[in-house]
Amino acid sequence: MKALISVSNKDGIVKFASELTKLGYEILSTGGTAKLLRENKIAVKDVSEHTGFPEMMDGRIKTLHPKVHGGLLAIRDNKEHMQQAAKNKIEMIDLVVVNLYPFQQFIYGQLEVGKKIEDIKIDDAIEQIDIGGPTMLRAAAKNYKYVTIVVDPNDYASILAELKKNQGTSLETRQNLALKVFRHTADYDSAIDRFLSEKLVNQKILRLKFIAGRKLRYGENPHQQGTFYVSDTSNIMVPNIANAIQLHGKEMSYNNYLDGDAALEAVKEHSGSVAACVVKHTNPCGLATGKTLAEALEHAWHGDTVSSFGSIIAVTRKVDLKAAEFLKGKFVEALIAPEFDDDALEFLKNKSKDIRLLQVVGLDKYNAQDESAKKSKSYRSVGGGILEQDSDSQSFAEWKLVTKTKFPKNKNALAEFAWKACKHTKSNAIVLGYEYSSGKFMVVGMGAGQPNRVDSLRKLAVTKAIENFEIMKFTKKEFAQKFGECVLASDAFFPFSDTVEIAAEHGIKFIVQPGGSIRDNEVIDAADKHGIAMIFTSMRHFRH
Repeated sequence: MKALISVSNKDGIVKFASELTKLGYEILSTGGTAKLLRENKIAVKDVSEHTGFPEMMDGRIKTLHPKVHGGLLAIRDNKEHMQQAAKNKIEMIDLVVVNLYPFQQFIYGQLEVGKKIEDIKIDDAIEQIDIGGPTMLRAAAKNYKYVTIVVDPNDYASILAELKKNQGTSLETRQNLALKVFRHTADYDSAIDRFLSEKLVNQKILRLKFIAGRKLRYGENPHQQGTFYVSDTSNIMVPNIANAIQLHGKEMSYNNYLDGDAALEAVKEHSGSVAACVVKHTNPCGLATGKTLAEALEHAWHGDTVSSFGSIIAVTRKVDLKAAEFLKGKFVEALIAPEFDDDALEFLKNKSKDIRLLQVVGLDKYNAQDESAKKSKSYRSVGGGILEQDSDSQSFAEWKLVTKTKFPKNKNALAEFAWKACKHTKSNAIVLGYEYSSGKFMVVGMGAGQPNRVDSLRKLAVTKAIENFEIMKFTKKEFAQKFGECVLASDAFFPFSDTVEIAAEHGIKFIVQPGGSIRDNEVIDAADKHGIAMIFTSMRHFRH
């Protein structure tokens, strides 16, 4: 039996090769790999000796030879193939261990140290393009019925275990390994394509890879088919909907994924607090912080008790029994949390066989300002194309008072809460944040998805806030006082002063908005006229 080993990533290869020799494999190898194995007392035959043809052209020609590829591609039970192999003294190669020149790592490494694509020398990059490696990988993978192909060092242990147990590998194992090879070479070629396209012809190429496609019952509507895919680059340590572990309930639907994602992304903004977010049709109809999770859940739910029916909820802390009991008698599609206490889990399972309980590990420790969050991308398909942008991971660029009336320090935390809630509300978005107890906040009114923000405030946010003040047992005479305790957040600038005028009519005294309108001065003058304190953040958060 023969094994051909030629790797750039040498992690674990010495032990793997040593065990192969104990199993009776003759090792063929090249260059640095052969040198390393010999240094570790492992018998190796150079590929050049095997082929009778020397390595040449600075190592560009090593394994591109019929005695290598014939030994990989020959169909063992094809009489003609084997006769031709014998005639040309081609010996069969049973196992191939290859990984490729680190092209991606080279390019990413250059970018990590601050270089741009145009700064990377083309000759340096080209020398990292492997030719013989992919050729061997594809040849062996094509002939997976007879050849075991290993491209990932993480597979060494399982392959050895199977070889020792069964004196060979199963067809199923070889199929899976071959599939891994073709994915690996596709990714490799994709990286080369992206780099060279931008470097040589100044053309950006986007290639996305999604795996583990799971068919859903249907899409957004019953007449549409739907499938959920997971990004191949998704970090399993990042709390997101793709990494959610379903502990109970019905299968997730297309809309569940959309709303679950919206709830999760909104509540992640408040991972430093005990917080709950209630989402309906991707809008946070309720969002609150609390001393306990039960308190946060209660105030998030009461932000809009009508819309909360059939909602998806995400929370930032472990669900305990008291929090679970709050949901008794309430129809909830899904509950997303970093953990569940055993008694809470049992209670919720008994509450409903259908409620989807999703665990998202690390949700309570998430930091929206970490580097991985800042570097992530988001995509949106349009007819015939796709839009790419940086993920909206930042909150504000500055926190600048622009009015004569000062913004009290004790309102800053509420203002930031309202601002972050507004960031996750569909444009045009207005959010009214309210401090219902010391240091604990809720969205008391929200206007979302309107063509103009005047309607978002006047017809929606104010109306909902009045409903909630009535539920809280405040009288009409107290409404102006309560509005005066709120902070109004707007996802984009006010193009005119009309929104400020409407806010003043209801007694609102504090506003947070991005600024940036050509009429900012008029807006500021209106705020000054009514004694309103206003903060500019210099960062817009449109959400379409």
